[in-house]
Amino acid sequence: METTKRFTAAIHKLYNAFHNNTLNPLCCNQCAVGNILDNKDFWKHLSNYNGSLQLNYVGLVNQNLGKRFNGYTPIELLQIEMVFLKACEFQLPLHRSNSSKKIITKDILFKGLEAVVSKLCELDRIPNVMDCSVLFEYETTYSNKETSLLMHTV
Repeated sequence: METTKRFTAAIHKLYNAFHNNTLNPLCCNQCAVGNILDNKDFWKHLSNYNGSLQLNYVGLVNQNLGKRFNGYTPIELLQIEMVFLKACEFQLPLHRSNSSKKIITKDILFKGLEAVVSKLCELDRIPNVMDCSVLFEYETTYSNKETSLLMHTV
């Protein structure tokens, strides 16, 4: 499968962060986007709330100017981080008032990475490398909610 440069670079950085224990959803330098952006936290100034898709003035200016950071637009970076935090079971947007003392296990981080990889595939319009339906020769025809309802009624 052919991928983009930004996808390959992001996957490489996230892989290293996961295995070097430098992936931390509560640190703007070590979260999914922080790692993609070479452990820099400037991206946090694109929105007023971590985990929000709402660009602030700085984010809007950069988005409208067509600015890219390691290949990603400001809105794409916010989408990536939102997916990561949501998959790591955080209430969004992340804020002191709705955060809890949460134990973040490798399993939770892996779920976050799965979601990020799927999002990166979607952004680059490449087949989802996390999708195992091809392996099992299964084509999804229902949403997860509909499928779970069918399973409970059978």
